[in-house]
Amino acid sequence: MKLSFNTWVYSSFPVWVPAYPLEETIKRLARIGYDGIEIGAASPHAYPKYLNHERRQFIKQVLDDNGIAVSSMLPAPGGGPGYNPASILPEERQETVQQYREVIELCAQWGGKTVIYLAGWQIFGVSRAQAWDWSRSCLVEVAKIAADHGVTMVVEPQAVDTNLIEGCDDAIQLMEDVGAPNVKLMFDTIHAMYRSEVLTDYVYQMGKNLHHLHLSDNDRLPPGQGRGDFVSLVAALKEIDYQGYLTMEIAFNRRDIEPDKWLVKPTTI
Repeated sequence: MKLSFNTWVYSSFPVWVPAYPLEETIKRLARIGYDGIEIGAASPHAYPKYLNHERRQFIKQVLDDNGIAVSSMLPAPGGGPGYNPASILPEERQETVQQYREVIELCAQWGGKTVIYLAGWQIFGVSRAQAWDWSRSCLVEVAKIAADHGVTMVVEPQAVDTNLIEGCDDAIQLMEDVGAPNVKLMFDTIHAMYRSEVLTDYVYQMGKNLHHLHLSDNDRLPPGQGRGDFVSLVAALKEIDYQGYLTMEIAFNRRDIEPDKWLVKPTTI
């Protein structure tokens, strides 16, 4: 298992400051000894429309020079130009597919093989069945694009942030409904803990379809600084022969932090 670090805490998501250039973030991860980087496709780091050919080539060179692999990428969740595949607006659903297309292409250009699928949220006036069908249709289309680039889409349950794919069973059901070989599963430990669920249960339920993983303790603390049982989690991952990245997605829920402090590799794993 390899360690990766999500860029949110070094970027402008979910608020503007502080933010660091992507090349600086890559260098800091390399100095600590991380194997990979999970890049959030938001400005100023990696919003596809803001990256010309030269900039993309430069970042690829920085990654190579520092021995850092792109473990995964994901679009920034939220409204705006359109990142809700379950939206009541067909224009937003169409824009979501286009955004995923651009993130997939960028991920592949930088050597990445995994893009996270955020299934969206059901809004007032839309039935769960309809929201589910719209999100499923989006993932079907996106998975075809990803397959052309050798990329796997992973469905993430997000109990804290969404009302559509909240838990393990939801994610498994969406994966099965799509039925594409390059659609797999992931989970973020904070969402499981939000639902007062057991982390190892997710590992065993997802099993061979578990392709990616976000680690954070409660309140987006580093693993081992809250109430999560990460020792048992890693033991379960070894039991199922998990081969993916352990990606830290921590500390970005507030700004009274020093980003480098949270970059230190966790001692509990």
